[in-house]
Amino acid sequence: MSTLPVPEQDSSAGARGERTAPRGAPSRARWHRPRPLDVIHVGSAARDITSDDPRGWRLGGGVTYAALATARLGLRTGAVMGVDREARTAHELGLLRVAGVDLMLVELVEGPVFNNVEQLAGRVQTCIAPGRALPVPPLPESWLAARAWSIAPVAGEVTDEWAALIAEGAYVAVGWQGFLRELVAGERVRRHAPVPSRLLSRANLVGVSHHDLDPETPLHELYPLLGPGAVLLVTRGSQGGVLVTLDADRRPMRSLRYLAVPADDEVDATGAGDTFLAALLSTALRGPLSRRSRGRLDLPFATAAGSLVVQGPGLSAVPDRAAVLVRMARERVRQLVVPSITDRVGSDESNGNSLPVG
Repeated sequence: MSTLPVPEQDSSAGARGERTAPRGAPSRARWHRPRPLDVIHVGSAARDITSDDPRGWRLGGGVTYAALATARLGLRTGAVMGVDREARTAHELGLLRVAGVDLMLVELVEGPVFNNVEQLAGRVQTCIAPGRALPVPPLPESWLAARAWSIAPVAGEVTDEWAALIAEGAYVAVGWQGFLRELVAGERVRRHAPVPSRLLSRANLVGVSHHDLDPETPLHELYPLLGPGAVLLVTRGSQGGVLVTLDADRRPMRSLRYLAVPADDEVDATGAGDTFLAALLSTALRGPLSRRSRGRLDLPFATAAGSLVVQGPGLSAVPDRAAVLVRMARERVRQLVVPSITDRVGSDESNGNSLPVG
């Protein structure tokens, strides 16, 4: 059960040609904007337990990081976001509004809550509350005409019903890790085996962390789950990652390995993968900014964005476009994108003798 979704916008909404629907207004109420959104993000905000916040938690979740990232990178951004009662009043939502994100908050009886502990071998995540499915609310026509959709679940809450809303020509990015978790309140989060889905087969770009799949998983076992011509991003933290482009028959057409950009000081790794994927999506819509980029997607730009977000706590560290460009300029000598021979999710090519390309 959920309450009526209510659009949340900052005080400058009228200046952007929008009309804010009053709280509790019928769902058929319309907003007006001169142009469609560039991207809509869909998912539930999570509350991450922490001792350094007086609330005892900090707002997180892929949808919050991804929406803030694309807005700060200059895209017209909307987000349909599931929130529980506590998350609905989170001060972090103000960061999204100030950045220009148009928010549609869907109040949930229960939202996802996690306790994250970072260890050398990776994150140990315990589920405090698994949350509920995110219902599909009526959306304004200007939102349905968005150029791109970003499906960013944290607890499998975005069902295949959402696929029917996506326009035929829209670009779709999916944060796969949010569909690969088994959540039981009070227990450690376990991996969930990948399964076919309409959203996954519709996606143009699919991102996943190597922590969310068995590292021995052959990459070729994942390809049939993706759509023809899809691009698969497998991130590997400080080891960089791999980007595989499939052809129309879902066979690997090109595989590139990228090296991670080192952070000045890693404070909080939460949201790094979500920010990376959002930055990569932004280059799909606007084109690459780096001469070292190979193809439509700009890996150097995305790696720079991912390195910046870990340098501060929570959403406050999500970078803007200027900060990303400065980091790219600083790291231009060490930033490499090279051909890859990886065949497994957990492959490590760091000891190879590949040379930079382009």
